[in-house]
Parts: sequence; structure tokens; C-alpha cells
Amino acid sequence: MKTYRPKSILSTHEVSNQPEKLTDYNLFTTDQPIRDSLKREGKKAALKRMIEFGALLGSDDIIEQGRLANIHLPELKTFDSSGNRLDEVEFHPSYHRMMEIGTDAGISAIAWQNSADSGHVSHAVLEYLHYQVEGGTCCPLTMTYASVAALRHQPDLADIWLPRIFSAEYDPRSLPAGQKTGITIGMAMTEKQGGSDVRSNTTTAASIGSGDYDLVGHKWFCSAPMCDAFLTLANTDAGLSCFLVPRWTAAGERNNIQLLRLKNKLGNKSNASGEIEYHHALARMVGKDGRGVATIIDMVHHTRLDCCLAPIALMRQALTQAIHHARHRRAFQRKLIDQPMMQAVLGDMAVEVEAGVVTFMHIARKFDAGTHDTDAGIYARLTVALAKYWHNKRCPGFIYEAMECLGGSGYVEDSILPRLYREAPLNSIWEGAGNVICLDILRTLHKEPRAIELFFAELKPARGSNRHLDRAMNDLKAMLSKTEAEARRLVEQMALCLQGALLVQYAPSCVSDLFCATRLGGDWGHAYGTIPAGHPVSDILDRVWPG
Repeated sequence: MKTYRPKSILSTHEVSNQPEKLTDYNLFTTDQPIRDSLKREGKKAALKRMIEFGALLGSDDIIEQGRLANIHLPELKTFDSSGNRLDEVEFHPSYHRMMEIGTDAGISAIAWQNSADSGHVSHAVLEYLHYQVEGGTCCPLTMTYASVAALRHQPDLADIWLPRIFSAEYDPRSLPAGQKTGITIGMAMTEKQGGSDVRSNTTTAASIGSGDYDLVGHKWFCSAPMCDAFLTLANTDAGLSCFLVPRWTAAGERNNIQLLRLKNKLGNKSNASGEIEYHHALARMVGKDGRGVATIIDMVHHTRLDCCLAPIALMRQALTQAIHHARHRRAFQRKLIDQPMMQAVLGDMAVEVEAGVVTFMHIARKFDAGTHDTDAGIYARLTVALAKYWHNKRCPGFIYEAMECLGGSGYVEDSILPRLYREAPLNSIWEGAGNVICLDILRTLHKEPRAIELFFAELKPARGSNRHLDRAMNDLKAMLSKTEAEARRLVEQMALCLQGALLVQYAPSCVSDLFCATRLGGDWGHAYGTIPAGHPVSDILDRVWPG
């Protein structure tokens, strides 16, 4: 009997004109804007660490770990098999691997171990690189980093908890913090009746002696509920106060923090965001009684630094994917990258990314300077809010444009673009949505007149370098009296002037001239790629992805 032997592959299954998966590349060394910014803003930063971390994140293994962490979602384990409460979350090993490499790189600790010598700048670069591969794990890493600023309001607690935070080891075990080699810190502020209006919170805290408090209340959002402790807000007789709530008590018992459910979010899938109940949970006060907002705002100030760089990281990864595709895909007898309209789109997008990079790195340096310079601290509080607002407004539309560069391939889940797109709105909502940020900026300008003086002083060196920027800065001064209803226009103009001034001073003219002509001069349409004809976009593209 004759046996039919099919060909090993059908001719229609031979793949051609499809780019190979982008892998085994160095996220840091292929990114000229971040390298230039680190050289300028972080002269004492650990360059070798950045190069090594960039190579690790670009490896096939770690890219795959980032993908798997977002496919195998966290699972809530409320009870054990005997019916005892566990209130724990089970993660896929890929999540733990991403947490491990982020902790080992120093994302949570490096800012505080070397803050006078580019610590926050180093943190910003590490976070920017990590976020491009996996965003969900950046949430607990960010909060652990930022918690230090609040914990320092309570030296006795800081002495106990900071050495654990500064450990370079990630320890996922569910144990009392004193038995672990390293810890993470989360945050639980939001309640369902108030949202951003934390003064509407109803959680109560009653003193039970020896510095301990009993907390009762419900928190609508608890970021990363498997952290070892949480900074939270609750009401005492003196008013809203800040507390540290450990997941395990000092006596080695599970604290009475009931994890009610995990949120089913649009994106940020690898990260477990939970809804919790303080059912007579044990806590210690952080800072002054009745001054909880003033205490925890120092943590929020630092999480906002990561909220202003995270959208740029997402945009950078989306741009990288789009350029890689365009350099390897042919259409109409030419590579996409050689077609003028595609060059215009990608070059325009590259300018947007570089404007974001130079801005968040400039602000990170002010965070470092703010440890010993009051004016730098004031300036940082204003500009981190500006950048958080503006960078996040640019992010979703940018990633959609990158997705379109890939066509249908960018729309399916085999690509990273859908994950980036789902992640895009997050950092605008987290730590104060757009209107809240604009109100914060208005309050700063009203209560701290020095802030606007410092802002214009930073713009001054760029004056006279570009006519569009000069006119925009003049217009900005006339806008300072705008009402609350017009706050978004004011904030947008401030952000654009800051970006333009920084690019004029530090970026090549091919970048700064295009930015100023389009974003400030109005020679622009309503979508990326609607730029003045004849601009040297190839020089811009070589900066973000060397050919």
C-alpha cells in the first residue's frame, strides 16, 4: 500500500517580508536621547549598571518574562483548604522574575543610597528601561522607592523599615518583615466615596496604647496588596493622619487586612490591585497626628516622578517597535522606512519622545538637588506635576499611531503594542488625574509665588534661540491669570515651553527646530507626520534607533 507523504511545509506558509521579532538588543545603548541626558544630568550615575540593565531587559528571556507576567494573571487566595483566611495573591513565576531584576538593579533603593550624587536620576533611568518591558511590576517598585520620603517623617519607624527597603534582594515570601531578606511597601488611600478627595475618607484609627492604633475602614484601591506594609490614611480625633500598616504584626500574626477582591483592570494586568478592609488592623502613625495629607504627599510627590516618565517609556517602546518594523517591511517596492510619509510620521514621533526624555531627566536632577537646595525642591514639585499631566495626555494617541505603523500586526496580541495601549491611560489616572493635577499646579502658583519665578529662570537661558519659543514664553506670561476653567490651557503651555527650552539648550537643532516649529509655532496638523516639508527626519531617527 502506498503511503501519502505530505510536504513538510506548504509553499503558502513560507514567510517572507515579515520582520523578525525584536529581541536581544540593548534598551540603553540604542537610545541616544537617554544616554545624552544621563551624561548631562547624572554625572556620577552608574553607567555600567545602565548598560548591563539595558542588555538584560532586551534579552529574549526577559522580554518573554514580561509577556508571560501579563498573560498569567494574579489570583486571589482568600482562604486555605481548611477555611482559614489567607488574604494572599498568587503570582506567576514570571512576575517574580521581573520583580527580582528590578530590585536587584536598584530601582527601589538607588535614589536614597546616593541621592546627592544622581540617585534620583539613576532611579529614573532604571525605571524608564524596566517599564518598556513590563509595567505592572513597576507599581510596587515605585511605591517602595517613594515610601522612603514619607517614612522619614517617623524616625523610629524609618530605622526599622528603611534597611529592609534598601536591600537589593527580592523576597516574595509571605512572612513577617523581620524574617525577610527584602521588602516592598504599598499604598492604600482611595475610598469609594471620595476618590482623589481623600478628606472624604471615613476610615478611623483609635489609639490602643504603646504607639499602636486600631484601624477600621474600607479602601477602594490598594496598589500591590502583597506588599509587606502599606501607607494609608485614617481619621483620628485630630483629623486625617498617615499610618504604616504591616501585613504581619510584630508578634508574627497576620494583620487584620482582609483582601476582598482584585480589580479587573483595562491594563497593568500583571500587577494585583485590590480592594481591602481594615478589620481592626494594627498600625503605627507616621508623622504628626492630623497631618496625614502633608505626610503622605511626600510619597505622592515621588510616585509622580515615575508617573511622568512611565508614559515616555511606553512611547519609547512603541516607537522602537514601529521603527524596527519599518526598517524590515517592504511595501510598494520600497522599505517603509524609505518612504517619505512614514519618515515624517516616525520622525515626528521621535521628537515627542525626546522632548519627554529630556524633561523627566531634567526634573529627576532637580529631585536630587532638592535634598539640599530648597529652590530646587520647590521647582521639582511644580514641574513634576506639569510633566505628569502633559506626558500622559500625549501617550494613548502616540501608541495608537505606532500601532498603525505596523498595520494589522500591531493590533493583534502577538505584538506588544496592544499591551502598551492598554497601559497608556494608567499613569494619568494614578496619583491624581488631569484635573486634580491642574488644580495642584494652580494652588502651587498661588501659595508659592517663588515657584513661577524659578520656572521662568529655567526658561531664560533658551531665550533668543528660537523665535517660536520666544513668542510662546511671552504668551505664557500673559496666561498666568487664567481662571480654574482655563487651567488646562495654562498647564499645557507651561509644559510645552519647558520642553522647548530644554530641547533648544540640549538637543540637536534637527530635533529642537522641528519641536518649536510644530508644537509652539503652529506649523503642524492634527496627527503625527504633519510636519514642514524638507526637515532632516533621518537624523532624528538615527538618535532613537541607530541604523
